[in-house]
Amino acid sequence: MESASSLSVLEVSAIFLSITALLAYVNHRFIGLPTTIGVMVISIVISIVAILLGVLGFDQLINYEVSFLDQLDFTEILLDGMLSMLLFAGALHVNVKDLRRYKLPIGILAFIGTLLSTAMIAAALYYLLPVLDLKLPFIWCLLFGALISPTDPIAVMGILESAGAPKSIETVIAGESLFNDGIGVVVFVLLLGILTSGDIPTAEYILHTLSVEAGGGILFGLTLGAILNFLLKSIDSYQEEVLLTLAGVIGGYTLASHWHLSGPLAMVMVGLMVGNHGRTWAMSDTTRHYVDLFWELVDEILNAALFVLIGLEIVMITYSGNLSLAAGLTICVALAARLTVVGLTTTTFKKQLNLPNGAWKVLTWGGLRGGISVALVLQLPAGTERDILLTLTYAVVVFSILVQGLSIGKVAKTLPINKDN
Repeated sequence: MESASSLSVLEVSAIFLSITALLAYVNHRFIGLPTTIGVMVISIVISIVAILLGVLGFDQLINYEVSFLDQLDFTEILLDGMLSMLLFAGALHVNVKDLRRYKLPIGILAFIGTLLSTAMIAAALYYLLPVLDLKLPFIWCLLFGALISPTDPIAVMGILESAGAPKSIETVIAGESLFNDGIGVVVFVLLLGILTSGDIPTAEYILHTLSVEAGGGILFGLTLGAILNFLLKSIDSYQEEVLLTLAGVIGGYTLASHWHLSGPLAMVMVGLMVGNHGRTWAMSDTTRHYVDLFWELVDEILNAALFVLIGLEIVMITYSGNLSLAAGLTICVALAARLTVVGLTTTTFKKQLNLPNGAWKVLTWGGLRGGISVALVLQLPAGTERDILLTLTYAVVVFSILVQGLSIGKVAKTLPINKDN
C-alpha cells in the first residue's frame, strides 16, 4: 500500500471527500442516524478496528490512517477553513427578533457562562486529576476549560426541531452556540499567549484584549454585513450574489484574523445581517432561494466532513488506565459545570427568561461539544500535558455527540410543547 505521506494535496482532498461521501451514503442507506452523528459513529468504528488490528500485529491500516491524518491539519482545516462558513450558515437562518427576545439568557450563557464554566472546569481538574497521578499546571487546566466550554449546535438543532421542542429552547441553544465559540477562542488565545510567553498580563490588558477582539469582531461583522447587503441590493443575479456571500465570508474571516479581531464573532454578525435584513431587503425571491440552498448544502457537506475527521482522529490520542478514569471524571466535571451555569441562569432570571418549565434539562443536556474544542486542543504545544488534554477533549466531545446528541430528543419531549415559547 502506498504511503499517505507521498500523496499530493489534491489526492488527500479527494480521498477525504470520498470517505465522507461513502460514510454519509452508508449511514443514510443502512443506519439512519442524523448525518453528523452517523458518519462520526462509522469513522470511530473504522478507527477502533484499525487500533485493534494494530494491537494484533496488523499495522498497515493504522499506519496509513495516521500518515494520512498527519497531512490533514485539523486546526487549520477548521479554524482557517470551515469555521467561517459554518458560523455564517448557522447564523443565516437565526431570527434576530427571537434573539432579542431571549437576549438575556443567550448573553449570560454565551459570555458570563463561558467564563464561569472555564474557571469551574479548571479548578475541578486541578484538584481532582492528582488523585489519578495526572497533575497538570493550573494554566493548562484553564486552557482546557476555555476550549471545552463552547457548545456546538450542529448535531442537536435538527433533533430538537424533530422532537417538537419549544422554539425558545432552540433559539437559546442556537444563539448561545453561535456567540460562545468566539468568546471561547478569544479566551483560549489569551491563555495560550500566557503559557508560551510566561508573562502574567494585567487585568487592564486582559479586558482591553477581550474588548478589542470580541467588540472589534462584532463591529467589523456589522460593517461587512452592511456592505454586503448594499452590494446584493445593487444587482439582481443569483450567480453573482451567491458568489458575493461566499467571498464576504471567506475574505471577511481572513481580514478579521489579519487584524486580530474575532473572526467567529464577525461571521456570526455577517450571517445575522444578511439572513435577516439582506434576505428581505436586498434579494429577489430567486436569489433568496439559491442563496439559502447553496449555504444549506455547504453547511451539510462541511458538517459531515468535520465529524468524519473527528472520528478518524481517535487513532491519534493516548490510552492508559488512569487516562480512561480521568476521561470519565472529566465528562462528569464538564456536565456539572454546564448544569451549574444553566441552573444559575434559569433560576436567577426565571421571570425575565419566560422559558418553559424544565428548560434547564434541555439546555444542560443539549450543550454539546464539537470540532472547535478538538481544533483548539491541537494548537497546544507538544508534550505530556497536550497528550492528556487531547484524550480528555476527545472523551468529552465523543460522549456529548453520541450519548447526549442521540438522547436529547427524548429529553426535549418531556417539556411542554408550546410553539410560542
